[in-house]
Amino acid sequence: MLILASQSPRRRELMKYITDEFTVKVSDVDETLPSGITPSEAVLYLSRIKAEPFKNENDTVIGADTVVAIDSEILGKPANKGDAADMLRKLSGRTHSVFTGVTVIKDGKTHSFFCETKVKFFKLSEEEICKYIATGEPLDKAGAYGIQGYGSLLVERIDGDYFNVVGLPVSRLNRLLSEC
Repeated sequence: MLILASQSPRRRELMKYITDEFTVKVSDVDETLPSGITPSEAVLYLSRIKAEPFKNENDTVIGADTVVAIDSEILGKPANKGDAADMLRKLSGRTHSVFTGVTVIKDGKTHSFFCETKVKFFKLSEEEICKYIATGEPLDKAGAYGIQGYGSLLVERIDGDYFNVVGLPVSRLNRLLSEC
């Protein structure tokens, strides 16, 4: 059995590009990051701790996590609308990185990778920030935006894997699943 250890509806949708035959399981893990951890280390750590509770000899388990980082600062999900506005102001007119870590556990072996995509935002006015927050979309997304929704209107360009920004680098994951 193939298990996706993620509660993200976006990851569930993206997994369907690889296969329809998977089960979603989620455990309540402590996602507190060790201090001084880099964004790439953070997503690898988080993807692993999400996958490990379901590790067994019969199943293939996929764990994944995505963070937004600017100036080495990790921007998680905003706590409220004010926090979302602060994050969007930080990203306004600048290039940031979106990191997704993926861990696959199969046949007792753990395989992990991360993907980084650079995203540049247009310079955002306060009106644009308020209008976007009013959609409700930013409140459950790392970095306070979703590129697959209204957040796409904030993005000037990307350099890298679009699906990584959505939350799962499907082409790279598909290749890893084929190899292991």
